[in-house]
Amino acid sequence: MRLQDIATALDCELRGDPAIEISRVWPIETAAHGDLSFVANPRYGRFASTTGASALIVALDMRDLPIPTLRCREPYLAFARALRLFYSPPPRVPGVHPTAVIADSARIGAGASIGPHVVIEDLVKIGDDATIGPGVTIGYGVTIGDRFTAHSGARVREWVVIGSAVVLHSGAVIGSDGFGYVPSPAGGLEKLIQTGTVVICDDVEIGANATVDRATVGETRIGRGAKIDNLVQIGHGCEIGEHTVVAAQTGLAGSTRVGSWVQLGGQVGTSGHLLIGDGCRVAGRSGVTGDVEAGAVVAGFPAVAAPQWRRSAALVPRLGELFRRLRRLERASGGGDTDPDTP
Repeated sequence: MRLQDIATALDCELRGDPAIEISRVWPIETAAHGDLSFVANPRYGRFASTTGASALIVALDMRDLPIPTLRCREPYLAFARALRLFYSPPPRVPGVHPTAVIADSARIGAGASIGPHVVIEDLVKIGDDATIGPGVTIGYGVTIGDRFTAHSGARVREWVVIGSAVVLHSGAVIGSDGFGYVPSPAGGLEKLIQTGTVVICDDVEIGANATVDRATVGETRIGRGAKIDNLVQIGHGCEIGEHTVVAAQTGLAGSTRVGSWVQLGGQVGTSGHLLIGDGCRVAGRSGVTGDVEAGAVVAGFPAVAAPQWRRSAALVPRLGELFRRLRRLERASGGGDTDPDTP
C-alpha cells in the first residue's frame, strides 16, 4: 500500500515520499525496509533515527527525521487504525458445522457461523451474524444480541444476558457461580445458591480465561464499551461502568462497584463492597480497601493518592539509614537506645 494512501486513510500529515510501498506494521526496534512503525511513547524516541522502517507514525511536534513520517495528534490511535489496514482475519464461513449440537428450542439469527463441537442449549436466543468458535458452550436460557463473537472454548452459563457486538476470547467463563459459603452449625460450609445472573452490555470485550461470576441475587453487570483483559476475575454482584478498562490478573471481590471510564492496572485487587468512582486510575498491583472518589489516581497497598505512594516508596530503600540516624540523634541527646542498629 502506498504511503500516501495510508496517510489519507489515517488522516495524517505526510512528510516525505508519498510513493513508498508499505507491506506491514512492525515494531520500531526490528522494523525493516517496507515496514511502517510508530513512536507514541517517549522511551522509544531514541529509535526514531536508527530504525530500519520505511516510515513512522509520530506526533505533530516530533523533530524532523531522515525517513518519511505520518504526523497526527494521536499517534497511538493512528497506529491502531493502521493495524486494521494490514490485518487479514481468518475467513468467516456462515453455516453450522455438522458436529455442533443445537437444541431444537434454540433460536439463532441469520448469518451465523457456528464451529465444530459447539453446544447451544434449550431456550437460547442469539441475534444475527454470530461467530461461534470451536468448543463453545452456551447454556440454558441465554440471550445474546447481534454480531456476537465467541472464540474457541468460551463458556456462557445459564440465564446470562449479552448485548450486541460482544467479544469473548478463548476460555472466558461468563456466569460461573459466585464464591459464597456460610458456616453451618452442624459443621462445614453451606453453599449459597447463586440465583442471580450476569448482564453484559453492548460492545464489551472480555479476554482469554477471564471469569465473570453470577450474582447471588440480582446481577453482575459489565457496562457498555468496557474492555476486560485476560485472566481477570470479576466477583459476584460486581458492577463495571461504561468504557472502563481492566488489565490482566485483576481481581474484584464481590459487590465491587467500578464507575465509567476507569482504568485498573494489572494485578489490582479490591476487598469488595466498595465504590471506585468515575474516571479513577488505579496503578498496577494496588490493593483497594475502601471507596475511591471520582477522578482520583491511586497506587500502593492499601491504595492511597499516587503522589503520596511514590514519596513513601522512595523512602523504603533509605529506611535503614534513616533509622540509624534517628538512633544516633537520640543517643546524642541522652535518650533512646544506645545501640544505633537495635530497633
